[in-house]
Amino acid sequence: MKEFFSLLKNGSRSALWACIINAVVATVKGIVFFITGNVAMFAEFMHSIGDSANQLFVYIGSALSKKEPTDRFPEGFARLVNLVLLGAVIVVGILAYETIVKGIHHIIDPPGSGSWLWLNIGVLGLAAVLEAFVLYKAMKEITADVEGEDITGFKIVTESFKNAGDAKPATKLVFLEDLVATSGALIAIIGILIGTFTPFHAAEGYASVIIGLMLFFVVGRTFLDNAAGILGISDEKMEGKIGEYVFEASRVKDIRDLKVIRQGQELYVELKIELDSEMTIKEADKIRDGIEKKILDEKGVTDVIIEFDQDDQVQNWNNPGGAT
Repeated sequence: MKEFFSLLKNGSRSALWACIINAVVATVKGIVFFITGNVAMFAEFMHSIGDSANQLFVYIGSALSKKEPTDRFPEGFARLVNLVLLGAVIVVGILAYETIVKGIHHIIDPPGSGSWLWLNIGVLGLAAVLEAFVLYKAMKEITADVEGEDITGFKIVTESFKNAGDAKPATKLVFLEDLVATSGALIAIIGILIGTFTPFHAAEGYASVIIGLMLFFVVGRTFLDNAAGILGISDEKMEGKIGEYVFEASRVKDIRDLKVIRQGQELYVELKIELDSEMTIKEADKIRDGIEKKILDEKGVTDVIIEFDQDDQVQNWNNPGGAT
């Protein structure tokens, strides 16, 4: 148990923040829904419940994935976070389905103009602000993970969208969910206003359906990303960067083979290099040490295997990562 709590200290902070805030928001939305019966509020209530539960699982999974390998599990627990996230999307999928069904019922049989207008608007407005705060924390984590520097100002928004695909699985899910949560709260507000002040009373139902469809987008994207993570996906961007490091060394002739496999949040590198046939073992070892150090300095790389071979006079390396 002591080890468990020690591991929790290394869990995704953005997921923990999101879990706490969404739990508070879900409680408030639930109370307001039972008072007002507003279908757009129901959609947001279900959304916040799903987000809070998911992000609790994500926080625990991201922490446990850092557990050291054991005799029973010699390859470690890096992929555990992917497995947890695959389970989490089931929860989101169920809630997305319920949200869409509730919205369709509202569209088919819309009630009259809504009541408790300002209570609904006030709660959703507060939720949008809180969700935006969590989204900002996730953006900070994405830019810190990818760029390795403290980015400030509006650039944090543009860089987070640009680099979201390279973020840690846990951080990416928090980013996607809170992006949908923030925009969903705004859509719900618009739906309530239209349903209240115009004859189009079904607007709240359409808002609920839109929110549900956005949740299904998160489900699909998260499932595909983490299924690939469990199988072990190659990281071509890192392969290109490592290719540059290799050819910076003198008397390296070619790269026979290079694999960078992402498992969870960790990267494993296997590299086979062709060297000048007249090179001594001592010189080769010095080159290997230099390349290995540069690779291990890259964030996320935990293991590097480098092998040597004689130059076969055939160029194999074609820089798949696109680095120049």
